[in-house]
Amino acid sequence: MCLAVLPSGVAQAAPPKNPLLKIGRLAAASCPEPPLIDGGMPRTREYLTASMKCLNGLWSAHLARAGLRFREPTVRFYEEPAQRVCGVRWPANAAAFYCTERATLVFPLTGSWIEGRTDLYPLKVAAHEYGHHLQSLTGIRDDYEARARSDRAHRAELGRRYELQADCLSGVFLGSVRRSLPRTEQDWEALSGALRASGDIGDYRTHGTGANRVRWFDRGYRAVSPAACDTWAATPSMVS
Repeated sequence: MCLAVLPSGVAQAAPPKNPLLKIGRLAAASCPEPPLIDGGMPRTREYLTASMKCLNGLWSAHLARAGLRFREPTVRFYEEPAQRVCGVRWPANAAAFYCTERATLVFPLTGSWIEGRTDLYPLKVAAHEYGHHLQSLTGIRDDYEARARSDRAHRAELGRRYELQADCLSGVFLGSVRRSLPRTEQDWEALSGALRASGDIGDYRTHGTGANRVRWFDRGYRAVSPAACDTWAATPSMVS
């Protein structure tokens, strides 16, 4: 595996295509979105538990069709951020996160990412973090970490490729269940707006610009296939 250095001096990752990107379309599924608030009471734990059940069911079947190993992630809920979880410090400003070494999805049940929301953003965040679990299961994370160690100068760009791929995989999932979600076109537009607002600002660039986050989510959503999520072969401008 190698890094081809473009004339601009920016490294473009060009590894062999991962098996996850060759499986084909994710099957359409019925996965109704449960209420996040019911009778004036928050139902965040129930909402996320139902989301995880659907994610596990869809992705386990998808990987099985290609003969790829699957195991469910551990899921941990916290009423408030803790100082340490999964053996690491709680990431600053994290809506939710994935503990790679322990294959654990961590969801705070409070915070602006989920409290009082009526849009699809919490479901998208859950699917994004699940995308990191898929990257770990299929070897994408190992490849990414090896490249990041060997090319420190372009580590930030490689990190954005990794994060934007998770955005795209979240789009694949939402695209597969979209017909079972009682949502309007305005709801999907609101999700694009929320995703655009979550893009990198200033010099701290870890997940990509708002425009690129929307771009990669939309690629996955429209294709309903991980094949659309090859951020490693994309031009640097698409992962800025």
